[in-house]
Amino acid sequence: MRQLINKIYSISGWTAAFFIVAICVTVMAQVVLNLADRLSSVITGEAIGLTIPSYADFTGFFLAGASFLALAYTLRDGSHIRVSLLLQHLAPKIRHFVEIWCLGIASAMAIYFTVYTGFLVHESYTYNDLSPGMIAVPIWIPMLPMLIGLAVLSLALVDELVGVLCGREPSYEGKGENLLEQDHADLHAE
Repeated sequence: MRQLINKIYSISGWTAAFFIVAICVTVMAQVVLNLADRLSSVITGEAIGLTIPSYADFTGFFLAGASFLALAYTLRDGSHIRVSLLLQHLAPKIRHFVEIWCLGIASAMAIYFTVYTGFLVHESYTYNDLSPGMIAVPIWIPMLPMLIGLAVLSLALVDELVGVLCGREPSYEGKGENLLEQDHADLHAE
């Protein structure tokens, strides 16, 4: 079961990375088309009018998908910003209780947002909401990666909560702090 859950986190992270690459490819393609258009206007005196229709809409959709799909992966990797200044000064038993409280609140919020987003996706599908760009995309399609990302984040938070309740240390514990310490050491080495 643990391997399956970790695979879900990994697939979510790789899908987020795919969306980031899609943003880069779309923007670079539009830049090349703009360059060709300018060259044409310089050489022939007329612009060709090359463009990727609704490219700004698509890059926005890709960004939303990447942002939400990366949430669970970055949580497990310890890359989320956590304010651990207070936690590191607490006694271990109190720290454990605070960690459970934080994970409980975060899990409840993530589940709430997942359910609410599910309703929004369903409503968008039911009413056939379309994007306002040149290419009318059913809005439920770009909302789906957001819903999936929130669902995977909810899974990750509940997974962490259950682990902490069972006495395990959270998977993210110390990872972000170690990266910060390494960056700090690298700065002093220069």
